Amino acid sequence: MGTSGEPAQRDVVLSLVGKHAKVQKSGMILPRNLPERSWEQIGVNLCELTNSSAWWLGDWLIYGETTYGWRRYREAIERTGLDYQTLRNYAWVARRFEHHRRWDNLSFAHHAEVTRLSPPEQDYWLRKAEQQKWSRNELRRAVRASLAEQSHKTDIPSSGDDEKREAPQLAESTGTDKRQRKDTTLTIELSAGQLDYYSKVAAAHGLPVDEWVTQVLDAAEQRPTA
Repeated sequence: MGTSGEPAQRDVVLSLVGKHAKVQKSGMILPRNLPERSWEQIGVNLCELTNSSAWWLGDWLIYGETTYGWRRYREAIERTGLDYQTLRNYAWVARRFEHHRRWDNLSFAHHAEVTRLSPPEQDYWLRKAEQQKWSRNELRRAVRASLAEQSHKTDIPSSGDDEKREAPQLAESTGTDKRQRKDTTLTIELSAGQLDYYSKVAAAHGLPVDEWVTQVLDAAEQRPTA
């Protein structure tokens, strides 16, 4: 585990690439008879640079919003000419991992896979991914399998507890209008500013934004009507 986003790392990576190829803004010129080992190392160095740049852009965006406010932050995104949603995703992930919680041996994509988990769960899965040398896809499969197993255990009542489990469910679903509770999917359209604001509020409660919204809606449902 360690910090990312240091300018010196960028210079080192570019200098390593520059030993074997000519790097310019619009491309790279590789020499003839380049050893295969050198070609492979260039790819590794470029991947490291790409991974770091995601963290750098995320931190840059967060700084802009914190220091200059939302409007200037949005202007900065527009002026880069980069994809808006991609940059927002960079900031989303960077905001959920303080520098000391970022794993240098894992990619930005690894961290993105666990952003919706609680910080202790994030640390657990990232540590395991580093120990097991998992790819991003392997980490994704492991996390999804674990969540599916937890959901399955929650859905299956233990023997002899059926009546105890049914009682609170009936109490929750019994209202003056005898409505039955049903699970459904609610889609809410938010501006980027609204999403960021609600994300901060949710983070203050130690929750992902979707779980926080669910709690707010549940609380509103339970309030007595006038």
